[in-house]
Amino acid sequence: MADLDWVYGLHAVENALGQKGKVKEIRLQEGRDDKKMQRIIQLCQKQGLRIQQVPRKDLDQLFSKSKERVVHQGVVALAEVTKAGDDKDLVRLVESLEEVPLIVILDGITDPHNLGACLRSADAAGAHAVVMPKDKSAPLNATVSKVACGAAESMPVFAVTNLARAMKKLQDLGVWIFGTAGEATQTVYEHDLTIPTAIVMGAEGDGMRRLTREQCDYLVKLPMSGVVSSLNVSVATGVCLYEVVRQRAAKAGA
Repeated sequence: MADLDWVYGLHAVENALGQKGKVKEIRLQEGRDDKKMQRIIQLCQKQGLRIQQVPRKDLDQLFSKSKERVVHQGVVALAEVTKAGDDKDLVRLVESLEEVPLIVILDGITDPHNLGACLRSADAAGAHAVVMPKDKSAPLNATVSKVACGAAESMPVFAVTNLARAMKKLQDLGVWIFGTAGEATQTVYEHDLTIPTAIVMGAEGDGMRRLTREQCDYLVKLPMSGVVSSLNVSVATGVCLYEVVRQRAAKAGA
């Protein structure tokens, strides 16, 4: 399912244009004629999209009510934005997988920049899904799409009513859940992640909620050798996911 929404920024719009029929309308800032903008124009011409050249203030006005600082880079597009699936959609996806599942669970990530970066990491590492609670999470909006650089449209995202209950459903389907927590006694490197795996990332500062933590099969941590006590959640997500990728690649090559 998809809704129409404004997507902004060179990378986000170019990715949207890469999916034929996704973009319905496009507006470019008057006076911009650099190579990056020419690339956008060429993609529009290939799809027969009419380009509207407008003053910068008109593009700014589109996001005047946004709570986030919008840097549109002189290009915005009205495009189909993928909606998040629900609990039943998640079960159907996992049941249909022919590969060993790799799922990212985000508990309380309310910053759209962090959500977008997590989606980008999940997509790059080949995760099959991102799961988050319907409430207390950043919405899938234009900011998320811009930061995700296309991953917001390609990565299956599921917003569930009750996160702990959704985790239990995943466990019933054979998925083992690894929650990240600074107080864990073992690192992520000490576990076998070649099995069906879901990695839970908690909100920065507060971490996982109690019920989320209690539903995990294992708690793991990343070793911290410097003066900082934690990593940005999107960075930590990438590190954990690529440990899964490393282990699975090593097993496949054995």
